[in-house]
Amino acid sequence: MTSSPSQTISLNARIEHWPIAGTFTISRGAKTEAVVVVAEVSQGGLMGRGECVPYPRYGETPEATLKAIQAMQEPLAGGMDRTALQARMPAGAARNALDCALADLEAKRAGQRIWNLLGRPAPEPRTTAYTISLGTSEAMAEATAKAAHRALLKIKLGGDGDGARIAAVRKAAPRSELIVDANEAWTEHNLAANLKACADAGVTLIEQPLPAGKDEALARIKRPVAVCADESVHDRASLAGLRGRYDAVNIKLDKTGGLTEALAMADAARALGFEIMIGCMVATSLAMAPAMLIAQAARFVDLDGPLLLAKDRDDGLRYEGSLVYPPDAALWG
Repeated sequence: MTSSPSQTISLNARIEHWPIAGTFTISRGAKTEAVVVVAEVSQGGLMGRGECVPYPRYGETPEATLKAIQAMQEPLAGGMDRTALQARMPAGAARNALDCALADLEAKRAGQRIWNLLGRPAPEPRTTAYTISLGTSEAMAEATAKAAHRALLKIKLGGDGDGARIAAVRKAAPRSELIVDANEAWTEHNLAANLKACADAGVTLIEQPLPAGKDEALARIKRPVAVCADESVHDRASLAGLRGRYDAVNIKLDKTGGLTEALAMADAARALGFEIMIGCMVATSLAMAPAMLIAQAARFVDLDGPLLLAKDRDDGLRYEGSLVYPPDAALWG
């Protein structure tokens, strides 16, 4: 059934560039800006927004993501809702931007907050991790010392030399809880030594130590620190194969293809006994806001993207130190 002109949803999408404060470095390289794609869906004078970050690791580019979003103009005009969107587009950044934009529009049409519409508890402030970029032991220790007042630090590691890096970081932040992200940079050969170094430093969680698809060793080795899947997990379909290898899963809306699947995935992951981590790419508060609904049931929250930018967008999330507050309606939801 075709929508009447007054009810027709119109779509606008664009690529935006947001400078990073300094440089953000992980095992795959460094970048100085966050390139995001924003989707806006409008209907009856109301507009919903969503933001995504195309990730080269999964073959995504800003240009292709923008094109995929724009291709949904006709289905949206024909009445496609969030439920139909799940079948129409594959999981990934493009669907995330549209899914979150449609959720935002739903909330505005109803005059309610999105969590009320979804039957979820109202989000409360959560402590987010703050990321320390990969570098030399000395550089990482210096950066860590400046952030040692934060309760939770996420340390980017990169393979050889990681034992020295994490020891230096721990010395620089003796009271902070530490989680580690290796971004697939470890191998079966250095896995045991790096796990021990992290255990010795009192690390609480290690994200994706081995490459996705080459992580069988995690099932054969004693894990002295909890291990979290990131690149090895995308949506609900990928959960079952992780049992025995991982203790936790990192849910990112750009991987799940939006809030709709992310909420369902979080429920399914907990049912399978996994701890939940909610993660992000480097992006503005518009990308973080929907993730605050997942953060409520997450053991680890990593929504520091806006803190790494030179400037956030207007009406951004409120951060007080490491405490991140739920979004105002002016931002999203």
